[in-house]
Amino acid sequence: MKRIFDAQLIGPFAALVIVALIVALTTERFLNPGNLSNLSLQVSIVALIAIGSTIVIFAAGIDLSSGSMVALLTMIFALMLKSIGIPLVIAVPLILIAGAFLGLVIGVITAYGRIPSFITTLAALIAFRGLALTFNNGSPIFSLDPALEPIFYGRLAGIPLPFFYLVFFYGLAAFMMNFTKLGREIYAVGGNPAAAVLTGINVKKVQTITFVIAGFMTAVGAILMSARLNSGSPNYGQTLELQAIAAAVVGGASLAGGRGNILATLMGAMTIVIVQNGLNLNAAPSSVQNIVLGLIILMAVGIDMWRAELSALMSRVFGRTDGARSSAAKKAA
Repeated sequence: MKRIFDAQLIGPFAALVIVALIVALTTERFLNPGNLSNLSLQVSIVALIAIGSTIVIFAAGIDLSSGSMVALLTMIFALMLKSIGIPLVIAVPLILIAGAFLGLVIGVITAYGRIPSFITTLAALIAFRGLALTFNNGSPIFSLDPALEPIFYGRLAGIPLPFFYLVFFYGLAAFMMNFTKLGREIYAVGGNPAAAVLTGINVKKVQTITFVIAGFMTAVGAILMSARLNSGSPNYGQTLELQAIAAAVVGGASLAGGRGNILATLMGAMTIVIVQNGLNLNAAPSSVQNIVLGLIILMAVGIDMWRAELSALMSRVFGRTDGARSSAAKKAA
């Protein structure tokens, strides 16, 4: 039981199954094909952004800027396509580069300026939203390009394209974190920065790279959001940063850094989106949804903080049970 409790994937998977069962039992519309299709679209954006948020958390940082960055990047993307007339094939890489650059700016200020990531990303959250409002007088830009939706939300062999995006990016992230030098360095920096320095790791460089990755993945999410709605808006991305962080925490990533599994973040993202979908189907107001999201984050962080105590409790409980069974067996013999 202790090994099961400590497993990095079993807990998030169990939470996902339990939440899905509860929502399915509370509303018949949850299993409707149309709702499941819409659910998959919602999951793809949150899950992709959560990759970057999780990697930042692995390095003992936090990224609060992703939601506002989505708004800013969708507006820049819309202006490129609609006002400037840049072809889609050029605009997409430019937005990816812009996202990585914004992440680089945050990373440099955080790592080399020695400012806590909570402060730098909180400032970026406010600044990016403000910058987004300066474009087009703060109004959304619609009807960007008719090719957007089929390119990013079409189907390949009957399977929606966002599925392939998730497989590709999560596979790439899992490979990086488990089989590359950079992945090991990120875990080392999050686990013990002082020890990482003594082993020759450039801690500031690694911290900066995590924010570059986060910015890049946020840009991917921004493109998908623009493609889904065929527009850009300074109002997009609200609470996305909280959903991404919640996905990472529900997936078992420790906010103290140095521990977690990137694949579990996908399960965490699915759990968060299913909860929100269930509340929507049950006509819960947005205020209730925000309260529930806050409680989920609090509960997940609490479990992470009390992991050792809970694991020890499980060991004592089941250890005593095994001991009692052994004693009974000896007496019977």
